[in-house]
Amino acid sequence: MSRVHVVGAGAWGTALAQAAAFAGHEVALFGRDPDSAREVTMTHRLTRYLGDIDLAPSLVAHSDYSAFDGADLVLMVVPAQATRATLEAIGPDRLAGVPVILCAKGFEADTNLRQSQILAEVAPEAEPFVLSGPSFAHDVASGRPTAVTLAGRTIERAETVASLLASGSFRPYASGDLVGVELCGGLKNVYALGSGAIEGAGLGLSARSAFLARAFAELGRLIGAMGGQEATLGGLAGIGDLALSCTSDASRNYRFGVALGGGASVAEIRARGIGLAEGVYTAPVAEALAKEFGIDAPLVHAVNLALSGAQDISSIVHMLMTRPLKREG
Repeated sequence: MSRVHVVGAGAWGTALAQAAAFAGHEVALFGRDPDSAREVTMTHRLTRYLGDIDLAPSLVAHSDYSAFDGADLVLMVVPAQATRATLEAIGPDRLAGVPVILCAKGFEADTNLRQSQILAEVAPEAEPFVLSGPSFAHDVASGRPTAVTLAGRTIERAETVASLLASGSFRPYASGDLVGVELCGGLKNVYALGSGAIEGAGLGLSARSAFLARAFAELGRLIGAMGGQEATLGGLAGIGDLALSCTSDASRNYRFGVALGGGASVAEIRARGIGLAEGVYTAPVAEALAKEFGIDAPLVHAVNLALSGAQDISSIVHMLMTRPLKREG
């Protein structure tokens, strides 16, 4: 049994804390809300995010970092834009020599950095890992079968850490492609926005299916240019997560896109309380990276047009459909 600290007490963080408890570990959950921390510790539920799902009785929660020392494994499960500030609040000394699994799927908006790059800047002595793949919080917290990818600097280290989280309901597959897995996790949210917009605009399943296929090809070009491995694209972190996020109402990015396709502005959608959609922050970063690496990414560009309100969905679709014909690939 290891001491596992999970940072971020929202739905996904609490679900991963539950997964670590299923794997037999001593788990502490760290969040910001004292009321949520008390609810988790005393009633073994987190009603706001996970409804009536029962949490492991051994799971304890804290609303500050006073009890953070002594972790054997850390899972960072805060929003991508909050990773740097949260790591700084914890302090690099507490993370030195500790495996840190980065679970946010997105890039830092001001710097275009991946999550592992932020960790390297703030806590350079921590050992980075990335968790990604087709997974929803309610499924994991309920103990429903879920398979994900866990990537590290080497496949051997990834296998070691993956074995710590494996249980009868949670199966992490090891990967040595930390960059590729991280890129898949961030970029798929952008395509989920676009897929949802197609649904919201009532363009039909044929259009959505075509978008998904072309998104897969575009994602492959981006990952290849930025140092990821082609094999990652065909796995859980690639097509697995892309397909789930681009077709499910349980995906906040997809739901955000549906509202966008229906004619709502970004401000109006946020006011509806759909929740965090990391793709909104990632889309401009993805376009900047595509330009930096010289990659043709028309779907990423189209999503950014929709988010900015510069063109309506009909105009964007016309732009995509009248691009010069080319061979598939």
